[in-house]
Amino acid sequence: MATKSRKSLYVFSFVIALLIAGAGLWLYALIYRSNVELGGRRSEFFYIRSNWSYPDVVNSLVEHKFIKDRHSFEWVARLKKYDKGIKPGRYRLLENMSNSALVNMLRRGDQEPVHFTLNAVRTKEQLASRVGGKLEADSTVLLSMLNDNVYLTRLGMNSNTILTLFIPNTYEFYWTSSAQDFMDRMAKEYKKFWNEERRAKARVVGLTQTEVVILASIVQEEQTRYEEERPIIAGLYLNRLKEHMPLQSDPTVRFALGDFTVNRILSEDLRIESPYNTYLHYGLPPGPICFPEPSSIDAVLTPKKSRYLYMCAEFGTGKHNFAETFEQHRINAQRYREELDKNGIKR
Repeated sequence: MATKSRKSLYVFSFVIALLIAGAGLWLYALIYRSNVELGGRRSEFFYIRSNWSYPDVVNSLVEHKFIKDRHSFEWVARLKKYDKGIKPGRYRLLENMSNSALVNMLRRGDQEPVHFTLNAVRTKEQLASRVGGKLEADSTVLLSMLNDNVYLTRLGMNSNTILTLFIPNTYEFYWTSSAQDFMDRMAKEYKKFWNEERRAKARVVGLTQTEVVILASIVQEEQTRYEEERPIIAGLYLNRLKEHMPLQSDPTVRFALGDFTVNRILSEDLRIESPYNTYLHYGLPPGPICFPEPSSIDAVLTPKKSRYLYMCAEFGTGKHNFAETFEQHRINAQRYREELDKNGIKR
């Protein structure tokens, strides 16, 4: 009897061991097996908004079909107490990621930063839209800040000059950055850019930092392709300012028109009433007409000295013909108009 009982005990123990081993393997599979499926893509970004709850996160993962098994994910999430602390952000999911790896990443808040390239912007509306498209920052809130003169006074700027704050470059942000976070970072980068050397050069040319950027924006729009021409153009416009001549820059007219596709400025365009029309108004416009690149800003800070007062585009080359006298400029301008007519460019 003792032998039979002992055998039964062995069998029972063996069965229990098998059950425990099976349960262990099942639990291991729940935690460590692949549960992220991206349809063959190596990675995909998953965004968790700042106001989301735990159910919002799970529902979004399911709706985007990022996870195969909702129940196993939720079991692991609760096991690791992820449901008690949601961290918003931009997370990179990897194909075949396990529940454990996914939950650990989300629980730690290991979000991947956004590389945001700031360039080719002409208006506040464009800037707010670009930022809102890249970051969680509310574009409406940002646009309101850019038009709030009470707030902008703290930065030493106003709603016309605020775009001089932004220096084109590629910046790294967390996706969860707010409109205020964005402005704080840009103010920091502006201060870093305007070091003592650049401030000293601005004093030499007789312009404030804001005025330098406004003039640089015109230089940038006049010459987008050949950087070597920018110091010449900057020197020419500085000459006109010293002579109290209107700048008469075609890009400022395009800005006033709000149409940047215009290839030919017509005589009636020169009469459009706008503070940005430098044919009608002397001096610099009230704000920049684009985000000038650092090379354009430095061109204004280190202009090429000359006696040039006039410039005219050279058809088909992207360069310009410069002149010291109006008589020579008339010849250059007539040649350019003839080329436009010959090639059927009317607007």
